[in-house]
Amino acid sequence: MQAFTVHKGLVAPMDRANVDTDAIIPKQFLKSIHRSGFGPNLFDAWRYLDPGEPGQDPTQRKPNPDFVLNQPRYKGASILLARENFGCGSSREHAPWALEQYGFRALIAPSFADIFFNNCFKNGVLPIQLPAPQVATLFDEVAAFVGYQLTIDLPRQVIVRPDGSEIAFDVQPFRKYCLVNGFDDIGLTLRHADKIRAFEAERLARQPWLANRPA
Repeated sequence: MQAFTVHKGLVAPMDRANVDTDAIIPKQFLKSIHRSGFGPNLFDAWRYLDPGEPGQDPTQRKPNPDFVLNQPRYKGASILLARENFGCGSSREHAPWALEQYGFRALIAPSFADIFFNNCFKNGVLPIQLPAPQVATLFDEVAAFVGYQLTIDLPRQVIVRPDGSEIAFDVQPFRKYCLVNGFDDIGLTLRHADKIRAFEAERLARQPWLANRPA
């Protein structure tokens, strides 16, 4: 998993409340057994005018010019600003996969659905919860200034605005530790690889029959 320390990026505004995971990555794209390739279908039903199906060439589709991520001023955005209850609906882990594979490193909203919130941390995306008035102010600033960027400093737990002012945010210490070090659940386990190998070797020395396999 990609570590997150300090990230500066263009902000795109998703000015909708209760954006659910089926909107983030529609159900027809969940057929894949791989964890890659979901970025082109992020917000598929809103992003394109034609119906989306797995395996389509994105360059041959009809983009919706009114959708925020298709607007030239937000091309390359890596921070998504959203309204309350972002990521509600089903618990599909494909939603943070699609956001991360599109290029988003951080999300800012007044609130997130619990399972989606947890899945973001496990997949290298930082969800930041701020009071609704602060989020509303950021929406106004994004609308007012083309190329609006924020710097997110996770070790210091602050968002730095273009004028240098800072907004503090909370993050649970263990989640912060995992993101700063790039540890997903497997990475956390592999920190103890030497101890695991030593344990397995000692166990087999005491119980060698465990190495036998049925014919």
